[in-house]
Amino acid sequence: MTRKREIHLGLFLQGAGHHVSGWRHPHAEAGSENFDLLRRVSAMAEAAKFDMVFLADGLTSGADAHPSTIARFEPLTLLSALAMVTDKIGLAATTSTTYGEPYHTARAFASIDHLSHGRAAWNIVTTSYARTANNFSKAHPEHDERYAVAEEFVDVVRGLWDSWDDDAFVKDKQSGVYADPAKLRVLDHKGKYFSVKGPLNIPRPPQAHPILIQAGSSGPGQDLAARTADVVFTAQQSLEEAQAFYRSLKERVARFGRRPDDVAVMPGFLPVIGRTTREAADKLAELDRWTDIKSAMPLLEERIGHSLAEYDLDGPLPDLPISDQLRSRAELLTALARRENLTVRQLALRVAAGRGHHIVLGTPVEIADRMQQWFDSRAADGFNVMPPFFPGGLEDFTQLVVPILQERGLFRREYGGSTLREHLGLTRPAAISP
Repeated sequence: MTRKREIHLGLFLQGAGHHVSGWRHPHAEAGSENFDLLRRVSAMAEAAKFDMVFLADGLTSGADAHPSTIARFEPLTLLSALAMVTDKIGLAATTSTTYGEPYHTARAFASIDHLSHGRAAWNIVTTSYARTANNFSKAHPEHDERYAVAEEFVDVVRGLWDSWDDDAFVKDKQSGVYADPAKLRVLDHKGKYFSVKGPLNIPRPPQAHPILIQAGSSGPGQDLAARTADVVFTAQQSLEEAQAFYRSLKERVARFGRRPDDVAVMPGFLPVIGRTTREAADKLAELDRWTDIKSAMPLLEERIGHSLAEYDLDGPLPDLPISDQLRSRAELLTALARRENLTVRQLALRVAAGRGHHIVLGTPVEIADRMQQWFDSRAADGFNVMPPFFPGGLEDFTQLVVPILQERGLFRREYGGSTLREHLGLTRPAAISP
């Protein structure tokens, strides 16, 4: 029986809010190292029946970083803690394939999947920023090589998750057999980038494979997502761009012999909600007024991949070569600046608000209308919700927008299962043969 298509919702959890000045709002709390706040907003998302909470991560910091990223918990440690204080909501976090090891990654996410009874998800990133290499004893690879490493890394992780059959740990007191050796698979992987013998020292995860998320929008990124991902996070500015990305990604999924509906596309979505459209616009204007251009420019330069110090802030974005750093985001922001004739200053303020993600101002009905338009038009299967500040921005969304989506039959009123794989309507995969 075909399952009814419903919107998927993720909470993109940034403790100081997604707007660079969100933490300055009179009703805001902060930050990403505030476990009590993170616990409460995760519970709020679970009460609203969100599919998952998602923790982004980076391996550098600095005084000019976004307030949500200057200081933050190591994400897998935090997911373990959240697993103890939530029951149904999925728990997703970022781990790098460029600055990590497949065995550690497979073991950590398998552990979280067991601790949470099947709610773990891994956001696969290749790590764009070259400065990350300063914290590790290695050089930063070029863009396409990072994705080649990621392809092999993911294959090894999935193979390690299949080290044991589901019923391998028989724990038979009479025979004295704890683990049946006939139900063990030794990976014995020898590839270009990794040599991993295995097996993994933990039983097969409850979901078999924790959910895989990918967020690269370049050609290699889309190929990695199409071949391996269950969820794709993306940044899209317009309905037409979102539809084009959605169509491209789903076509790639089919070319890899997979069902397009088994991969959920979830663009970032920053809602600013008011009783009227004017009130919502005033809310964003107030946040923008608190934004010093000196705090906005590093965020823009990071995503464009070039210093803009020598250019006029009130002039157009200069013609710059597309950076190898965040290639797809640089292309998106350049296209946005050209389409809307934005100055460097105006573009920096857009990035300070949503970092290139879709910003929507309006009443609860207008916000729900935009979500339904993108969903019905096959521009999205769901949204990664990015409140501008916490907890109020999330309270507005869960209390005012979610009920409208539920009344329209677009979003669940109750969880239909207990695992993230069930929330997403995905079957539990069989073991991959070594």
